[in-house]
Amino acid sequence: MARKRNNHDPKFKSRVALEAIRGIKTVSELSAQYGIHPTLINRWKKQVIESLPEVFESGKVPRKPAGESPEIGKLYEQIGRLQVELDWLKKKSESLHIEEKRLCIEPHHRRLSIRRQCALLGLSRASYYYEPRPERPENLALMSEIDRIYLDFPYFGSRRMAAFLRDRGYAVNRKRIQRLMRLMALEAVYPKPRTSAANPAHRVYPYLLRDLTITHPNHVWSTDITYVPMRRGYMYLTVIIDWYSRYVVAWEISNTLDGAFCREVLRRALQNKKPSIFNTDQGAQFTSPKFTEILQEAEVQISMDGKGRALDNVFVERLWRSVKYEHIYLHSYENGLELYHGLHRYFEHYNNERPHQSLGNQKPSEVYHATEA
Repeated sequence: MARKRNNHDPKFKSRVALEAIRGIKTVSELSAQYGIHPTLINRWKKQVIESLPEVFESGKVPRKPAGESPEIGKLYEQIGRLQVELDWLKKKSESLHIEEKRLCIEPHHRRLSIRRQCALLGLSRASYYYEPRPERPENLALMSEIDRIYLDFPYFGSRRMAAFLRDRGYAVNRKRIQRLMRLMALEAVYPKPRTSAANPAHRVYPYLLRDLTITHPNHVWSTDITYVPMRRGYMYLTVIIDWYSRYVVAWEISNTLDGAFCREVLRRALQNKKPSIFNTDQGAQFTSPKFTEILQEAEVQISMDGKGRALDNVFVERLWRSVKYEHIYLHSYENGLELYHGLHRYFEHYNNERPHQSLGNQKPSEVYHATEA
């Protein structure tokens, strides 16, 4: 006996597809919730992304002419509704992870160019096309070792790191270690007049945290970037953390060390809350006008680390130690999506389940949301 085929109506399909695009739940979760095969959900999601833009290439809805037939009137009504849905789709696509956006691109689509697909998803073409030159396996292994050593000795520059590695039996010179540490965005943490990562064309803001007592959540946020080793390469992780509660407000990963993913995570963090002061180091990603303008528009004071970076960034440095020893080093992720979902689970645990001794064994979320109760 032939199995009866389920026919889902368009409203149902659109609801499921739009929920998939939001990216809050995994496809597996939606599959269990609605009793639909994951392949169908992925297909509907792609259909929504592909079909809506074709109706509105110009971004305008035609005016309703006089004396039109009821059928034409319904058509214009539908077009107006689709325009609203398209605007909603564009807004929600901003919450998608960069790797998820890349997977949505169909290079051989007959009607939508890669340029157009990237624009609709809010993805730069550079991020889509970028394929980092793979490091040799021996360099990847060396980078993982450098990462572990740096967590214990963050004041090691390339000279001391090379000497330390040679004592451990590695045949390395300083030039090689310099290149790898630069690739990993690592530099020695100690007082110095200038940081090598700064862009001289960017404005550097004064340091506002000296002698400041942090008294409540959202008083001060800070951000940083760290290297994440993977089975066949590496990625970068950035977080925004609340100093008072140690709560991770937002985070993101990227396969490139550029400013786009730093700005993306900042916009996401500011959607619900905003700090009085936002503190960063003087890296080019954070001194960029594109980054600081987001904070200025939100009326947030900007603070940038001076010479005392080792103390200025202590909370983020402690977070890097926790996430790496408690999660990253215990796994060997194949790709960005695996890493993304793994870190999602970890930060949920870190914020909501992991007690902190410095917080009187409370969880960060308890302290961060305490004033809302």
